[in-house]
Amino acid sequence: MISSVLKLSLLSNKVNMKKFEPKEFNIPKLKGISEKTTEEHLKLYEGYVKNANLILEHIDEFAKDTEKYAYELGELQRRFSFEFNGMRNHEYYFKSFEDGPKNLEEESELKKAITEKFDDFDKWLSLFKTIAMTRGVGWAMLYYDPHTKQLLNQWVDEQHLGQLNGCQTILALDMWEHSFVYDYQPSGKKQYIEDFFENLNWKAIEENFKKVA
Repeated sequence: MISSVLKLSLLSNKVNMKKFEPKEFNIPKLKGISEKTTEEHLKLYEGYVKNANLILEHIDEFAKDTEKYAYELGELQRRFSFEFNGMRNHEYYFKSFEDGPKNLEEESELKKAITEKFDDFDKWLSLFKTIAMTRGVGWAMLYYDPHTKQLLNQWVDEQHLGQLNGCQTILALDMWEHSFVYDYQPSGKKQYIEDFFENLNWKAIEENFKKVA
């Protein structure tokens, strides 16, 4: 029989966890990116959601005895950033395809901010595409730093190494091989980047910017 003191201790270590739920996306037929790739990619995204929840459940279990399970808790917490950022990065990525491609308006606040920071929109675009060609798997990201009120390009290794603390995601381009190799082969990486921008709904990207700028 569990003593009242021990029972109170176990309850005090209980974490009130709110589960993450996979989002649904209205993605039309894409140029260059097959429906098969999108279907498999969405399954992978759902895996990140599932694993993020699972890790929090395990942390909750091991938190009952933090001294005994210190190593396990540390490793789970290390892994959580990979799964969580994998989930969030993909949500930005898929959202950017919703409702079909739409241009970025000349008078949009986002285009003005890009031009102000990089002198010219096409100059920024060329730079961003070059960052996306970085060797290895990861993400090309456009962030907004609310502290300095400026846009920043960044390469993120895997899902989480290189994320800019305190910055908000504006645009996320998945450069893991699963996102393009079925349709483009490894040698077609550059064309995948070009097609990504052909498929991009800039209105969705503009909304990301409006929410944080």
